[in-house]
Amino acid sequence: MNTPLLPIYARADLSFERGEGPWLIGHDGQRYLDFGAGIAVNALGHAHPHLVKALTEQAGKIWHTSNLYRIPEGERLAQRLVDATFADVVFFSNSGAEANEAAIKMARKYHASKGHPERFRIVTFEGAFHGRTLATIAAGGQQKYLEGFGPKVEGFDQVPLGDQKALEAAIGPETAAILIEPIQGEGGIRPVPAQFLRGLRELCGREGLLLIYDEIQTGVGRTGRLFAYEWSSVAPDIMTIAKGIGGGFPMGACLATAEAASGMKVGSHGTTFGGNPLAMAVGNAVLDVVLEPGFLENVERLGLLLKQRLAELQDRHPAVIAEIRGQGLMVGLRTHVPNTELIDAARAEKLILIAAGDNVCRLLPPLVITEAEIGEAVARLDRACAAIEKQLKAVAQKGAAE
Repeated sequence: MNTPLLPIYARADLSFERGEGPWLIGHDGQRYLDFGAGIAVNALGHAHPHLVKALTEQAGKIWHTSNLYRIPEGERLAQRLVDATFADVVFFSNSGAEANEAAIKMARKYHASKGHPERFRIVTFEGAFHGRTLATIAAGGQQKYLEGFGPKVEGFDQVPLGDQKALEAAIGPETAAILIEPIQGEGGIRPVPAQFLRGLRELCGREGLLLIYDEIQTGVGRTGRLFAYEWSSVAPDIMTIAKGIGGGFPMGACLATAEAASGMKVGSHGTTFGGNPLAMAVGNAVLDVVLEPGFLENVERLGLLLKQRLAELQDRHPAVIAEIRGQGLMVGLRTHVPNTELIDAARAEKLILIAAGDNVCRLLPPLVITEAEIGEAVARLDRACAAIEKQLKAVAQKGAAE
């Protein structure tokens, strides 16, 4: 298909005209059950009335003033995030990658302000994904994202996830921080054990390092808590968020303790669009819903239900589904067949899934999904698995005949 767009995406030949909650309606009128949520972005589904109202009301007032002036709704949103977390201060950005850039700069600046500018290196973990900027692809360390973009940005040391000895060996006099996702998203829905996070917290305290959590995909209710670190009760010094906090509107944030942010002074960092009135109105609207009594408990309950139903599916289709991973409504299916085959088969059943590393299919439904819609998704996935098994059987029979 000829298009003036830069050809950097392997797009499916499918487009959508509108959405309703967890449903997408294509230009051809077909309805799809959306278990991708724009890659964990549409936390409250499509066209949520409270978000639509907040955005349209703000659009009729003021869109942009720049950060040369106070933005009251931004101050309100920052205070609500501070009240709900470990943090003392918040910096708003436009994306997760920008939030991670702010976190990286903050960690380096912290040590420089203490008289140790040589402490700039950050330890990260194999399989991680932290964004697409030159610094964040270096932080992620995956060769497929680094290739062709010149020398890797200096200052990042990758170690295998969960390897305590390799982690301690990577720490030296130049180390400033450790950066980790509580659950690796792009890496294949790989949860980090609470014990390992506790070990990181102790190691950071002992070595004078900052602990940074990337909760861009796990945050804002996705796992059944407002943030995934709450499951372990191991708080970071710095945390990055995006995706769900905007409910589909582009925004991110970097949260930090006052101590971790102590090196950041006027002029240390900035953004033109970050924290604009439109984004802040939507961010506050998202928190209105997610912080309602019982909302997060319901996400946790639905996540357990989803995993139970998927376990039954695995029992019926062991040739297709190898493993079920995740927490809350952040679930991964590792498959015996290429994950793209299951994604394509699910799409044929009008069910949207997302690929991840380690041959995993991600199920990331909107947090407003219902029990009935989970049942419908599993039924469609059941049919998709059955279609793959039929193909496998046909191939086996053909091979035997030859």
